[in-house]
Amino acid sequence: MQDITEKIVVRSVLRALRPDPILSVSQWADEHRRLSGKAASEPGPWRTERTPYLREIMDCLSSSSPIRRVVFMKGAQIGGTEAGNNWIGYVIHHAPGPMLAILPTVEMAKRNSKQRLEPLIEESDVIRKLVRPARARDSGNTILQKDFQGGVLVLTGANSAAGLRSMPVRYLFLDEVDAYPGDVDGEGDPVALAEARTRTFARRKILIVSTPTIRGTSRIEREYELSDQRKYMVPCPECGGLQWLKFEQLKWPKGAPDDAKYECEHCEHKIEEHHKTWMLANGNWEPQADGNARTAGFHLSSLYSPYGWRSWAQIARAWVEAQGSDAAIKSFKNTELGETYVETGEAPDWQRLYERREVYKIGHVPAGGMFITAGADVQKDRIEISVWAWGRDKESWLIDHRILEGDTGREAVWNKLTIFLGETWEHENGFDLPLRRLAVDSGYATQEVYAWARKQSQSLVMAIKGVARGAALVGLPSAVEITAGGKKLKRGLRVRPVAGGIAKLELFNNLRKVPPTKESGEAYPAGYVHLPQVDEEYLKQLCSEQLITSKNRRGYAVREWQKTRERNEALDCYVYARAAAAVEGLDRFGDRHWREMERSLGVDDPVNPRPKENEKPKPAPSKPKGRRARSKGIKL
Repeated sequence: MQDITEKIVVRSVLRALRPDPILSVSQWADEHRRLSGKAASEPGPWRTERTPYLREIMDCLSSSSPIRRVVFMKGAQIGGTEAGNNWIGYVIHHAPGPMLAILPTVEMAKRNSKQRLEPLIEESDVIRKLVRPARARDSGNTILQKDFQGGVLVLTGANSAAGLRSMPVRYLFLDEVDAYPGDVDGEGDPVALAEARTRTFARRKILIVSTPTIRGTSRIEREYELSDQRKYMVPCPECGGLQWLKFEQLKWPKGAPDDAKYECEHCEHKIEEHHKTWMLANGNWEPQADGNARTAGFHLSSLYSPYGWRSWAQIARAWVEAQGSDAAIKSFKNTELGETYVETGEAPDWQRLYERREVYKIGHVPAGGMFITAGADVQKDRIEISVWAWGRDKESWLIDHRILEGDTGREAVWNKLTIFLGETWEHENGFDLPLRRLAVDSGYATQEVYAWARKQSQSLVMAIKGVARGAALVGLPSAVEITAGGKKLKRGLRVRPVAGGIAKLELFNNLRKVPPTKESGEAYPAGYVHLPQVDEEYLKQLCSEQLITSKNRRGYAVREWQKTRERNEALDCYVYARAAAAVEGLDRFGDRHWREMERSLGVDDPVNPRPKENEKPKPAPSKPKGRRARSKGIKL
């Protein structure tokens, strides 16, 4: 009996001393991971063969790999999030230790825990046994913390300095780093703060994942450029030539993005979508730079998305639909191609604009113009005003530029501005268009601007204040007048913030667009800016700023606008007129809105677009008419 007992004890001790089997993260996932229907489009057992490009990325996170830092710059719908979840499951089950997962905000961390982490625990038997349910007393299982034998997983947001300095960790998962704030609570860069938590562990592992954003400020791009920059090379099913998938090689007939095929860069064979499965299975990662032996960098676009997920046709269609919108093109570059967006903030060449000026009468609105807005820039001795007409696809025409001379500290020049509000501009179709809205900047002579704007209709005049940054061109209005008790007046003057940089980027992009030739018969591109016979000074002012990348006092890269010459009134006036057009609905107008406007103006009849004799259509919406506009100011 004693011999049997001794054998059992020895066997138990030997089993305890036996090292865990050496598994890679991808092998662990194939053996133990199950995808939940709550968070995955294809629930069931995980199969790395479905996304073979993720194998090497995951395996670099394995305990046996010498790699310490993994950088993953990616597009959408390629399985990147689930690869990170596989690593979390691997750590909990196979290589326990303290782990910190960081998302851009604490709220996002909570959401990720509920939508991603909890299904991972519930659906994987080996994980569920190691992490006690949240309802158990003293389980150590909360939304932002999961205790398990030999380790703990803590989730936090990059906006929480306390969460970033909470504990030393062996494993660090930095997700969507391009959405992290530049500085957290005045303590520095959140990525640097988080990585400092790993210094005490010689065998640490760090995973940095993100969709990129803006060239020059993107964290994930910077990290990727410091790595060995691996790209996934796939063979052509026709000639076998290896290549990494580029958007430029995705080809389709004009107007038919659903027929998109990938053209081999070696033999020019048009590859069908269904060949993608074979191509991915036979692909491999190849470094494009020397990099650091301890850091592996990977880049993948949505072109690699497995068959049945994001198709080449969908990507082609997304590109076609993004045309005409800088924001949409930026989103396409970031989310579809996994590439940074290069802001085209460099001012266009004013000489080229001078050469392409058009011949249309100043003070008259060409046929495509449907409504008019203006922007006023207030100086010490004058008020400058630009008048712009707007049409379909954000096409625009400079109609007039005025200079109202006079001391803006006195009433006389403001009376001139009041008279200006009542003017109308003759449309090519024979009727007059009133001003829909005037935006006047309150940055200079603020109280004078407020006093004048208070007397005007707020549906016609809006006071604005420029701001360095904003989520939209025009923000929500805020009251600037209060009672003696400090309460805001319900009918007091309201001022709208305007992020001028958004309008400047759009303008410079549109000024670079090439007009169609007369022989082609094609329409002008979306957003095209029409300029009459203005002089050199006006064009120099219109191109008087550029967007540069610089470092702030904390050493972080920031993008800011910088003057290239002293006078920039023409550019500022455009920004304000564009802001007024945005408030009037330019950015949200659909085809139905334009058709209604065209019908109200009598320009929708292709046979007889002009109003009939003795019949004058009513502009919509109507504004009080005044005297006909007359041109003054810069030589127009």
